[in-house]
Amino acid sequence: MMRLTRRSVISGILAAGLGQVFADKAQADGLTRSTRPRMRPDRLASGSAPSDAIAQADLGGPTSYVVLDAATGQVIDSHLPDLPLAPASTLKTVTALYALDKLGPAYRFQTRVLRAGDDLILAGGGDPVLSTDDLAVLAKTLVANGATPPKRFLVWGGALPYIEEIAPGQAPYLPYNPAISGMILNFNRVHLDWRRDKAGGYALSLQARAARNSPRAYSVSAGVADRRQPLFTYEPQGATEYWSVARPSLGSAGSRWLPVRRPELYAGDVFQTLCRAEGLVLPAPEIASTLPEGVELARHDSPELREIVQGMLEYSTNLTAEVLGLITSGAGSIRGSAAAMAEWLRSVGILGDFRFVDHSGLGGENRITASALAQVIRRGQGAGLEPLLKRIELRDAKGRKVESPLDIRAKTGTLNFVSTLTGFAGAPGGREVIFAILSADMERRATTEGQEMPDGLIAWVKRAKRLQQTLIEGWVAG
Repeated sequence: MMRLTRRSVISGILAAGLGQVFADKAQADGLTRSTRPRMRPDRLASGSAPSDAIAQADLGGPTSYVVLDAATGQVIDSHLPDLPLAPASTLKTVTALYALDKLGPAYRFQTRVLRAGDDLILAGGGDPVLSTDDLAVLAKTLVANGATPPKRFLVWGGALPYIEEIAPGQAPYLPYNPAISGMILNFNRVHLDWRRDKAGGYALSLQARAARNSPRAYSVSAGVADRRQPLFTYEPQGATEYWSVARPSLGSAGSRWLPVRRPELYAGDVFQTLCRAEGLVLPAPEIASTLPEGVELARHDSPELREIVQGMLEYSTNLTAEVLGLITSGAGSIRGSAAAMAEWLRSVGILGDFRFVDHSGLGGENRITASALAQVIRRGQGAGLEPLLKRIELRDAKGRKVESPLDIRAKTGTLNFVSTLTGFAGAPGGREVIFAILSADMERRATTEGQEMPDGLIAWVKRAKRLQQTLIEGWVAG
């Protein structure tokens, strides 16, 4: 069993990064170095029977699967098809279909700037992919349209309910578990970087980082504490969010993303800075409990929902999934919204035992059967889901890309000791299949809830991925 040292753990979590819009690989599913299946042609060609492959994987818990002929929907093979297991991020395929069905693929979110008397209002519309660069364009438009300094600057996020974190019980510093509101910026994350100074201390910087604009985030601050544990602590201090970092974990320099818990003040702070750079001075932002009626001065439209969904499926963005679910259902809580999504799924004819507590799969209480998940993918076939799924590259045991005729478009899912995969697979001369594979050791999952990179996880995930690969190759070749 591999034991991660404290240094290896902290270097891993501190290295996690977001990048530009959609390029937030640190988001993906919580654990996850990579959720791509690591293809091993020597294993795939072995012709192992599914039962032998499952036994050899030795995952300490059940594996269930269902595979359908993509052309006819006929069941080709199955194992424990009606056993409810945690879907992890494969639940996002349900969320994708739900939003596309109810909102339409051309739906766009709107972020507006309004003027109501002496008040200027930044009104969020729930855009889950709004970036600092988008706000910079909005500030330029506002100034170009002749806006004058207001007496008050308000930020409204009431298009969605305020939710402090997606999944309670996670470590507080994990960037994939931020707050939700109708005002979202940079996936509600702020970028912390640090370097050792000549005096032996540390210089820390917090930025609303994007591809072209990275202004300082004044609504969030951070400091260094002389302790070994916990690695991070969080507390609100008036209008500021404050993080402290354990000094021994920092090394000489580094960076990571941190979740934002006060998204309206964060977005308002950044917009104030961007407007000041254009010559428009705004007062300190205040949170608006209601949206005043006003005249629209500037507006930013998000990409179409189809593009947002594709980004969510590729990078497994939890925040995007929860926003899409909430905006689709109109419910006031994540659990209520997830229940509405489950009812919708039943209403469109998906059969099986499933229950949802969120839209992202982050919550360990989510359950679905392989049979129901395969039906979801089958339904998605007629709704244009396949081209929105990520193409899975085949790789050898050392992670190197290998050439193979096998073509897989799928959604991965990974939680602690949960590994799932669902989508489409085919090859020239073989049949195209729809598949859903769920593996879980729920006892180990329960005992490591909220932990990042617990002992044994990496080896377990590798075995689970290898099993998925063996099964898929056999089905396509069959």
